[in-house]
Amino acid sequence: MVKFTYQRALKPVLFRFDAERVHDVFVKIGVGAGNLRMARALLARFYGYRGTDVSRTVDGITYRTPLLLAAGFDYHGHLVSVLDTLAFGGDEVGSVTARPCSGNPPPRLKRMIRSKSLVVYRGLKNDGVDQVIERLKRKPVAEGFVVGISIAKTNDELTESVEAGIDDYFYSLNRLVEEGVGDYYTINISCPTVGGGESFTDPDDLEKLLTKLATVKHRKPVYLKMPINQPWANFSKLLAIADRHGVHGVVIGNLNKQYQMADQREEAPEEYRGGLSGKPCRDLSNDLIRKTRDAYGDRFTIIGCGGILTPADALEKLAAGADLLQLITGMIFEGPHLMKEICAAIAAAGAASADKTGGTPEP
Repeated sequence: MVKFTYQRALKPVLFRFDAERVHDVFVKIGVGAGNLRMARALLARFYGYRGTDVSRTVDGITYRTPLLLAAGFDYHGHLVSVLDTLAFGGDEVGSVTARPCSGNPPPRLKRMIRSKSLVVYRGLKNDGVDQVIERLKRKPVAEGFVVGISIAKTNDELTESVEAGIDDYFYSLNRLVEEGVGDYYTINISCPTVGGGESFTDPDDLEKLLTKLATVKHRKPVYLKMPINQPWANFSKLLAIADRHGVHGVVIGNLNKQYQMADQREEAPEEYRGGLSGKPCRDLSNDLIRKTRDAYGDRFTIIGCGGILTPADALEKLAAGADLLQLITGMIFEGPHLMKEICAAIAAAGAASADKTGGTPEP
């Protein structure tokens, strides 16, 4: 009934309005719900996962479910007090930048409904790392809920040089470490909607960036948010640099810049702005996950992101080699029941594996 109500009643109404306005309204609702015990209990009753244990421990952090809200939705850090009720095991806040950033000019978000995708042109809109830190320090978080923080360079003219961009990343990471905020950190090197482009997907520039960030001393896991439009030869060079610098893992991956990969190209804006989320990312992401796992074995934690619209999509990413999963678009297109369904599918797949082997499957 919950699924039917969203798909047949609520979604058709919501999709008549501007996508970013709907996003902002639901963030406000989420903030309010996170502050009310009764609202949290009601959300958990309908959308929380209470089945067989699907928790995973990755890089010393235990996730109650292997599903995280990907960076790009909770970019101000408002929702960490409510997402656990929706069967999420964590929230990747951000991307945050050294200075407040208003993002690109609107429209910044467009639905491609038949292509099961969003055109994303936000341009790293966020309140800046210092304000996000103060907000997160005040927010209550459920026990066992993981808060990761994605870090990028401020999207303005002051960071167009490589050196200025490195200093921007360094400031944000250093402030987060000083304040002890965040359970892990993701370095977003691949946002396709900022001025200056994806400068740190250049191997030489990435080498400089990771050398600088290594001077910030802490014990928390560090991941790289990877591009998905790079050929494997270039992608593997970035992995080799991450390996040398002791990066714990990779998020595979970011938005797809190839509009022709959408099922219905005519849904896209006439002017190319930003990147595609959702289904156009799925196959590219899965292919890079497999190749990374084959090339590096267990060296890297892999967080699979891009095109998780169904429980079957989630299982496919795990089968390809992902340790954890992140999503946004699936939640928007399918509804808030999706995360619970994915957790149930993961539990069922684990049970089936145990039946075949006569034992308990490895987490």
